[in-house]
Amino acid sequence: MDTFNLPMDLVPDNDNIHIIGYQSSSNLVKNKITMNTNLFSFLLEGVKTTFYAEKSARIEPSQFILLGSGNCLMSEKNAPENGIYRSILFFFDNKILSDFFIKYPGPPQVHLEQVAAISEQPFITFELDPFLQNFLHSLELMVGTGRPISRAMRVLKFEELMLYMVDRYPQQVLSLRTANREEHDFRQAVEAHIENNITVDELAFLCNMSTSTFKRRFAKVYGIAPSKWYLQKRMEIAATLLLNNREKPSDVYHKVGYENHSSFTQSFKQVFGVTPSEYQQQKMTVLQ
Repeated sequence: MDTFNLPMDLVPDNDNIHIIGYQSSSNLVKNKITMNTNLFSFLLEGVKTTFYAEKSARIEPSQFILLGSGNCLMSEKNAPENGIYRSILFFFDNKILSDFFIKYPGPPQVHLEQVAAISEQPFITFELDPFLQNFLHSLELMVGTGRPISRAMRVLKFEELMLYMVDRYPQQVLSLRTANREEHDFRQAVEAHIENNITVDELAFLCNMSTSTFKRRFAKVYGIAPSKWYLQKRMEIAATLLLNNREKPSDVYHKVGYENHSSFTQSFKQVFGVTPSEYQQQKMTVLQ
């Protein structure tokens, strides 16, 4: 059984929106999947079964599925007899989702208890109606050319799909926005303290979580431990101050949350392999 991190294992770049045609001739393929972005999965030929904890769903070509980011699941794909399993995968991250909700406020008011119940589900299955069948056909035509789909066109098709989904399935779309807003609030709390001398325990307290819950949420959102992430980000800020602002290392350490120069130098060397002074000299020499 193969393990995939999606969409990274399927795309050559790190853009945050992708439309991909996928196919397999294997009669039965089982995979472990970690979802790093959100996904609309449209089935063209074959049958797909998705498993998550105690829940499973069998997807036919008359259906499609929405999977939220951060989920770990298993997927079983069956090709039709003497045929090829084919699907179209529409990946989009939470930044794309946030941009959509900023551009198109809504959806209309729905019952919050229904939204809460939907937002706890790892995936949602929908039926293809005539509009969505035509939409899927348009994606199939674009993918079938073999030419790259421009980013502007990918965003346009995403907005077309989401505007229809807002109107047709407001509760499900609102649940996606609710889950995204929770992640946005978490990111905002985390990133507000990049330059502060603050511990993981203190961050957990500010987020109203236990330390263990905070670490799990952090790993789910950022894919790395909090200490490593903060170290990298603070040193990146320090490097920018050293180069762009041409500040002295002795004037930089307190701006990235360090109480003394020596601990800052040690951390900087851990990330860049040289001291702040050496880094500044090397980079400035190259730029001259």
